[in-house]
Amino acid sequence: MPSAAFLEHDKISSLLWKFSLPAIAGMLAGACYNVIDSIFVGQGVGMIALTAVTIAFPIMTFLMAIGMLIGIGSGAMVSISLGRHQIEEAEAILGNALMMAVIFIIPAVVIVLHFLDPLLTGLMGATPAVLPYAHDFVSIILIASVFLHIGFGLNNVIRAQGNPKTALATQIVSAAVTIVLDYVFIFVFHWGIKGAAIATAIGQGSSAVWVLAFFISGRGTLRLKLRHLRPRLSVMRKIAAIGVAPFSMQLSMSAVMVMLNWLVLGLGGETAVAAYGIVGRVLMLAIMPVIGIAQGAQPIIGYNFGARKPQRVFDTVVLAAKAATAVCCVAFLVVELFAGDIVRLFGGGAMLGIGQRALRIFAIAMPLIGLQIICTNYFQAVGKPVYAIVFSLLRQFIILVPAAYLLSRAFGLTGVWIAGPTADLVSVAITVSCAVVNLRRYLRRAATA
Repeated sequence: MPSAAFLEHDKISSLLWKFSLPAIAGMLAGACYNVIDSIFVGQGVGMIALTAVTIAFPIMTFLMAIGMLIGIGSGAMVSISLGRHQIEEAEAILGNALMMAVIFIIPAVVIVLHFLDPLLTGLMGATPAVLPYAHDFVSIILIASVFLHIGFGLNNVIRAQGNPKTALATQIVSAAVTIVLDYVFIFVFHWGIKGAAIATAIGQGSSAVWVLAFFISGRGTLRLKLRHLRPRLSVMRKIAAIGVAPFSMQLSMSAVMVMLNWLVLGLGGETAVAAYGIVGRVLMLAIMPVIGIAQGAQPIIGYNFGARKPQRVFDTVVLAAKAATAVCCVAFLVVELFAGDIVRLFGGGAMLGIGQRALRIFAIAMPLIGLQIICTNYFQAVGKPVYAIVFSLLRQFIILVPAAYLLSRAFGLTGVWIAGPTADLVSVAITVSCAVVNLRRYLRRAATA
């Protein structure tokens, strides 16, 4: 019996705590890096550099989408395979996930680098003042992005096989290395925005080395073996089928950032774009604990779904939803009470007034966001990618973009901010309703089987 069998026997609350706490800490570590990096760039390089990072962020999000396609898809498959006691199959998934990270990212990087300046100006909206900063930052990040996909992608498999503390260590090592080097390169060596990019590249490289060393040494349930590095189309297809939901979510986020950057740039100029970038990073930091809870719940749900334990699947979803809602309520209060102080960390001037107003409006529906994330994660964990794709796209793209354009016509820049909670409320209502119906049907079928 695989060592992960405790997932179908131990108390669910204890399991969720055991898996979620490291995941939360890891997600916060990564999000803290993004926030601290923006603070360093804003304070050490200037507002134009902060605008450049915001303009360039959709490209980074696109690269992250590829990592999520591989990492979350393979993690969900590993959980289900371990639940069925199929160790060899789980190791084949691990090997193919590594090969996918290499195969997918190299062509993407080559293509983006070739068209980088036209992408930044024609698609991303970089102005002549912003372009040099954005080019320097993105080109370095692109070259090192293979490290991101190996470290981030395979770290999901570490968590899925029942090693959440090791997965946490991976993220902490990467974030700590990046933050320390970020400060040194910007404030000591005065390398500007290039220093921020180099620090990020080195941090991602340390994460990749850490993860590969773990799987090669065989310290966990699964071991990386040469025979499993041979690409198997059937395995890759399944990984992609499950991972396409978070991939679509990240890709839609990238598209949304591009569209809203253009919209905000036209309505409020470069200062408003910098403020929008701050809002995105702060809200990302606020939501990361919820994503950590969802990641912690994923192996529990996936394993028990594979082991045919429907009540444990249901109980895990309910408990995760309660925990996520509690976290979102706390985050909502912090953002609403301290919006001005939060934005001031990144800089002052006109950006301060725009940023704190945007932050408060965007966060209005935050207490409900946790429900949407957990319910979407449920469909992903049980291998229903089509549902997960649709619900992921609802909040991030399908509702948000039209709402932003329509509301901006009536309320200007404020209308863009109002579109955020509008998309949250509608997507929560639809996603939660469908999850409740699906769970009830699942329990009824299991009871009559």
